[in-house]
Amino acid sequence: MSDYAEPAAKSKLNSATANLGVHLRHARLVAGYTLLQLSQRAECSESLISKIERGVATPSLAMLHRLATALDTNIGALTSEQQPSGGPILRKGERPIIKGGSISLERIGVPTPGALLQANIHIVPPKGASDGQIVHTGEEIGYVLEGQIELELGVDRYRLGPGDAFLFSSQTPHGYRNIGADTARILWVNSPATY
Repeated sequence: MSDYAEPAAKSKLNSATANLGVHLRHARLVAGYTLLQLSQRAECSESLISKIERGVATPSLAMLHRLATALDTNIGALTSEQQPSGGPILRKGERPIIKGGSISLERIGVPTPGALLQANIHIVPPKGASDGQIVHTGEEIGYVLEGQIELELGVDRYRLGPGDAFLFSSQTPHGYRNIGADTARILWVNSPATY
């Protein structure tokens, strides 16, 4: 967790991380999968899924994406509460923060079933990176708020800093990493909701 997080944000992170295991287990059981079946579909170990479900391990965002895809859902459905408690407004310090490996996602909006858009602030510590490149349906647009990142789109690499923006098809293999000395923060919007 980065140094800027307030106590309320830290408790939101713990709550969101704890909910992940419960939501993952529920989604797996609803889909009718055993640990072995889900592990085969997501190309990971049964042990990892068991640890995530028990709240002992936190998956990277790429692994979380693979699990969501294997369950025919999205990361938002696995990590979010059903309904925002304060209506449509999510105030600073009160937004849920989801941790996935070295990267955290601060929710700009709480995903709802059937949502067309999903927006997060990706918080990437120095040397933090996505876990490889992922591919899925949709489009993505982003704006670097702070820090320096390298955006990977297939074999192409782009260095971006504060004020730089990007737009690409989610069907292009994509990933990113922090190449600076400070935490990077990126406003990232997906359509349809993926994370």
